Amino acid sequence: MKRWDAGRSRTGLSLLRLVLATLVLSGFAHALESVPKAEYKARRVALAAKLQGGVAVLFAAEEPVLDFMAYRQDEDFYYLTGWNEPGAALVVIGAGPETTTRLGELVPAHGYSEILFLPSRNLVVEKYTGVKMDAATAGVSIATGVDAVMPVTALPDVLTKFIGEDRRRGAQMWSQRDMTATKAAVEFTAASLGIGAEALQTKDIRALAMGLRSVKSAAEIELIRKATDASIAAQLAGMRAIKPGVRERTVAGIEIAKLMEEGCERVSYAPIVGSGANSTTLHYSENSAAMEKGDVVVIDAAGEYSMYASDITRTMPAGGKFTPRQREIYDVVLGAQRAAAAAFVAGQSKLGNVSQRGPEVKDTLDKVAFDYINTHGKDLHGEPLGKYFLHGLGHSVGINVHDPMDYTKPLDKGMVFTIEPGIYIPEEKIGVRIEDVFYVGEDGKLVDLVAKLPHDAADVEAAMRH
Repeated sequence: MKRWDAGRSRTGLSLLRLVLATLVLSGFAHALESVPKAEYKARRVALAAKLQGGVAVLFAAEEPVLDFMAYRQDEDFYYLTGWNEPGAALVVIGAGPETTTRLGELVPAHGYSEILFLPSRNLVVEKYTGVKMDAATAGVSIATGVDAVMPVTALPDVLTKFIGEDRRRGAQMWSQRDMTATKAAVEFTAASLGIGAEALQTKDIRALAMGLRSVKSAAEIELIRKATDASIAAQLAGMRAIKPGVRERTVAGIEIAKLMEEGCERVSYAPIVGSGANSTTLHYSENSAAMEKGDVVVIDAAGEYSMYASDITRTMPAGGKFTPRQREIYDVVLGAQRAAAAAFVAGQSKLGNVSQRGPEVKDTLDKVAFDYINTHGKDLHGEPLGKYFLHGLGHSVGINVHDPMDYTKPLDKGMVFTIEPGIYIPEEKIGVRIEDVFYVGEDGKLVDLVAKLPHDAADVEAAMRH
C-alpha cells in the first residue's frame, strides 16, 4: 500500500481540477477552430509596439437585442483575443521609457502588459445560455492565452492607475471609437481622474489593427481555405438546383443549407441570386423572381468558417446551356479575370478601383481587367464593353468579407483578396460576374483558392448536369 501524502494529493487534485476546467472551457470559449493562442499573443505584442508607450482598450461586441439575431464578435477584438463571448474587454499596454514631468518628477519606465477582463457569471442566465467562464474560473489564463484575467469591474481602476501615473499618457489611449462602451470608459476614466473627457484624446484602434490584419498567417489562410471549400460545395449545390421555374430564393436557401452542412457558422453576406434582368443589379437582394429559360443566373454566395470569410460568384444559364451571346460575354469576363491574375506581381501590383482606369494608370489589376473587357467584344450598338464593368476588381478578405486593407499599397505575400470582373448589360438582360478568392504565397505567386470550381463555360454547363 502506498503511503498517503496529503501535500501531493492536494497538488494532484489541483492539477486534475485545472485539466477538467480547461477541457470544459475549451468547449465553449473556443467552439470555433482557431489560430494558435501564441499567434493571438504575437498580435497583441505587435499592436503594443505601435502604441508609443500608451494603452489600447478594446471591447467585445454587445449582445443583439433580439433572440433570433446571431451574435458576432467585434472583429478587431476577436483578431487580438480569439474570444467569442460578449461583455469582455482587453487592455494592452505598450512598453514605455522612463520620463520626467515638467515639474522634474521621475516617471518610471513601464513594460508590456495585457489583461483580459471578463464579466461575472450569472448562474441563472447560464441555465439558458450554457456555462460561461469568468476571472475566478480555474485555469482561465491558460484557457484564454492572456497573461492576466480580471473581472471587468476592475477595468476603470486599471485605466485610472495607468494614466494617473503620468497624465500625458491620456494622449496615447487607443480604442474602438465607433463603440458606445468606449465613450463610457473614456468618460468614467476622465471623471475618476478629475478631468474633462476631452483631455483623453482617444485614437482609433481600427487604423492600427488594419495594418496587422492586412497580412494573413498560414493558420488564417487555412481557415479561409476551409470557408472557401464549404462555399465551393454550396455553389455546386446551387448550380444543380437551377432550372426554369425555380425561385431565386429557393436556390439561395439550398446554398445556405449546404454552407451549414459543410461546417460554416453563418453566411459571409446575404446571398445574391439574380436571374434575367436581376443579374444586372450588382447587389440584388430580393431573390424573389422565378427563373426563366434563356436567363443567365448570377449567384454570389459564400460562408464564414470559424469567423473567416470567403466570397465566390458564378454565372450559369438557367436552361443549362448558354446562348452564343451569353457565352461571348461570359468568355470576356473570364478572360479579364485571367488577364488580371496573370499580370500580378507581388510587391508591385495594386488592386485599383473604378476611378483609376485612365491611360496613365499602369500598376493596378483593375486597369488590366478593364482594358481586357474594353478591347474584347461590343454591345448591341457596336461600342466597347468597358462601360458595363461597373465596380472595382476586388477587395481584401479575412475576418470580414471586405477585410480592412490600405488599397494605396501594393499587394504582397500573405494578402488575401478577390478578383471579380463583371459585365452588366440591362438592355440584354445579361449580367456576368466571376469571382475567386486568391492569396499571395511565400514565393510571391498567386494561389486561387477557388481553382477547383468550374470556370470555363462548358465546365459550368457540365457541373449543372452532375
